[in-house]
Amino acid sequence: MSRSSGSSLFTWTLVLLSSVSLSLAQKGQNLPPHPADPYADPQNDIYNPLRYIASNTLTAISFALVMIVALAQTFFLWRKGGRFMLSMIIACYTFAIGLALRFGLHAQPESKGIYIAEYLFVVLSPCGFIAANYVLLGRISRWVRGDDHLWISPRRITLVFVMSDVVTFLIQAAGGATSTSNDPQVALTGAHIFLAGLALQLASFVVFSVLYVRFLFRVSKYSPSAWTQDSSLPWYRDWRSLATALIVSCIGILIRSVYRTIELSEGYHGKLATTESYFYGLDTLPLFLAIAIYVPFWPGRYLPDVDALKEMEMEAQRGSTGSEEEK
Repeated sequence: MSRSSGSSLFTWTLVLLSSVSLSLAQKGQNLPPHPADPYADPQNDIYNPLRYIASNTLTAISFALVMIVALAQTFFLWRKGGRFMLSMIIACYTFAIGLALRFGLHAQPESKGIYIAEYLFVVLSPCGFIAANYVLLGRISRWVRGDDHLWISPRRITLVFVMSDVVTFLIQAAGGATSTSNDPQVALTGAHIFLAGLALQLASFVVFSVLYVRFLFRVSKYSPSAWTQDSSLPWYRDWRSLATALIVSCIGILIRSVYRTIELSEGYHGKLATTESYFYGLDTLPLFLAIAIYVPFWPGRYLPDVDALKEMEMEAQRGSTGSEEEK
């Protein structure tokens, strides 16, 4: 699966599932009449999926910050390269779309259609952030020639973990689409499927994080020349700065993943799901840090694109072969 086809699949799946979820939601049962004033008591309004009124101020701030990151990453992609980060850039825009839809939820707090689109874009977009981090580790390992310090080869790391991300994305997407049904049994089944997808994604990312920390430890201990290969460069050009940025990004994603898993285990009307401050403090903010860290530490400044990297690897192999022949 190429990066472009994977990114297209990600984007179109979000759009398709928003439509499917809306059609499921519209197949409802007989419900009591809507309250005269949807703003009077949103916590007890069964038609309000958030159970609170979304803050336009917080929405504007979060949307603006994520859009700034998306535009900055787009600019750096154009100027510095780094096509392997494309899934993150696309996901930044879809995440911003999801946040912007909260303006609609403020204006129409009982709109299930707006809620479905907002929920799917906000919850599924981070799969693109995760996929970019998976690819980035493979590129870092190849750059420092650290294959021996990984459990599996850099190329297979990208394949294995990106495929796990795609699978868990599709599980979450299927569960999210079904969980918006007005049929309680169908919605409960969808919630269970979605929780399973989240839990699997969290487990996969924990394994990845452990593998990454082990990789850095082994490179620093057993390959000192690779560890210090950029020591003569300014700190902002040293590959270890990018490696630290990836750690920060992983921490942000882990915080968000743990939050979402606990939130869904409580149910859609649990304390975490119906408190806006938790959404911004444990979901939006950690994810913002996970993507914003790459603005000052854009990977394209440190690592060549795949064609240049392959050429460097071929030259290194030719040099190694020549040295052996001389002996």
